[in-house]
Amino acid sequence: MSFLFAWTLLCLLVCCDIGECRRRNVLLIIADDGGFETDVYNNTVVQTPHLRALSERSVIFKNAFTSVSSCSPSRSTILTGLPQHQNGMYGLHQGVHHFNSFDGVQSLPLLLNQANIRTGIIGKKHVGPGPVYPFDFAYTEETNSILQVGRNITKIKLLVRKFFQSQKVERSETEEERPFFLYVAFHDPHRCGHSQPQYGMFCEKFGNGESGMGRIPDWEPKYYSPDQVKVPYFIPDTPAARADIAAQYTTVSRLDQGVGLVLQELRDSGYENDTLVIYSSDNGIPFPNGRTNLYSSGVKEPMLVSSPEHRQRWGQVSQAYVSLLDITPTILDWFSLPHPSYSLSGARPVVLTGQSLLPALISEQSWVTVYASQSLHEVTMFYPMRSIHQGRYRLLHNMHYRMPFPIDQDFYVSPTFQDLLNRTQSGQPTGWFKTLKEYYYRERWELFDIQSDPTERRNLAGDPAYTPVLKGLRDQLLKWQWQTEDPWVCEPDAVLETKLEPQCRPLYNGL
Repeated sequence: MSFLFAWTLLCLLVCCDIGECRRRNVLLIIADDGGFETDVYNNTVVQTPHLRALSERSVIFKNAFTSVSSCSPSRSTILTGLPQHQNGMYGLHQGVHHFNSFDGVQSLPLLLNQANIRTGIIGKKHVGPGPVYPFDFAYTEETNSILQVGRNITKIKLLVRKFFQSQKVERSETEEERPFFLYVAFHDPHRCGHSQPQYGMFCEKFGNGESGMGRIPDWEPKYYSPDQVKVPYFIPDTPAARADIAAQYTTVSRLDQGVGLVLQELRDSGYENDTLVIYSSDNGIPFPNGRTNLYSSGVKEPMLVSSPEHRQRWGQVSQAYVSLLDITPTILDWFSLPHPSYSLSGARPVVLTGQSLLPALISEQSWVTVYASQSLHEVTMFYPMRSIHQGRYRLLHNMHYRMPFPIDQDFYVSPTFQDLLNRTQSGQPTGWFKTLKEYYYRERWELFDIQSDPTERRNLAGDPAYTPVLKGLRDQLLKWQWQTEDPWVCEPDAVLETKLEPQCRPLYNGL
């Protein structure tokens, strides 16, 4: 009997009242490139009644952040609790990019399987290798059309139902029902103009019943006009961008209806009062200054956490700084499981730098620090960045700052970016809050006072008045990099030497 399994059995016994045990399960719902397009976060244009209903049973985190603004790396951090530079998923997993986590990583589904907790995934997996991320029940892009398992909300509903039905079959056969962890990873509202342009830039036409589009029975499409949309400060306010956002809203509405269907299946199966529900997204939205950036617009995320055992804060807003790195420790805490002691480098043991969110479901917490780390998106997009956001200040380290910031294929073909390129080339007003040159070429250190400068336009790193702030944040960021075994910890000034005692060997390259 494994240690984790024995520990789980002991915890179940401890949690039992006389003759009765409380079951505990987890439902994790992750949107794809989702943002704050919901009235939960004060966007009253998009119709998202199901996310609103979930928020009324949740703590609403106002300051939630991803730890990396790229899909596969972010999903790896969600499922390991380790930043991308530590777990090895430096960039996208699929196709020519072919990034994988290290073979020795002990992921959340792996640990839960070892503890006899049943695991399931429906939708976008986008991580590997398979043995590191094992699921008992899996319907993902690896064996199915991602449009079907990630956007067809009727298909998703039926797969969720199948998972719950198989739970009950297992109970009838063994007279014991295992706890479960079900991960539903929607593909909405990710762009699809690069891969399936026939369905629209956000696949907003997929399944809408028009000729050649198919029909998703449970979807009631919601349409928005460009003059309705709320243009975030970091997106150009142009007709092209407004039409782009309107299409995005339609797929956000499909996502919301899908969330409603999943939660209804949870209720109908009798698990609602036993299940911790977490809703968030993987990274920023696919617009200028959004996804692939470590600015607030690229890393700030929605996060709702609903616990049937912590009703005292339902519907309340938390100001605590939380991260997607907190999801693994939260779920382990929910199941009363320790994180194992193991090493990836053969030296120091892996330590989770995230924390359980369960205390924040009881009372407000004074958490004010989050970290982020990005190395690549596509394999050709090498632009390593690290950041710390503490209180009112955000510090970014752009290690290869003399290179132009890279643009991914999916975003490049978007109407918003093409319009921005064309306007810049022809000398027309762009409607944007910065220039393309400013976007491409950045300073090595960027320090922003988010309180006085929420759009992050005034870099304070060179201001002598902020030297103590800059030094303090740089020291903390460097400490976190060493703690998480960041291979880029010495860049760009030095080479990391690890044969004996890890140290930075200077390059004397003038940086």
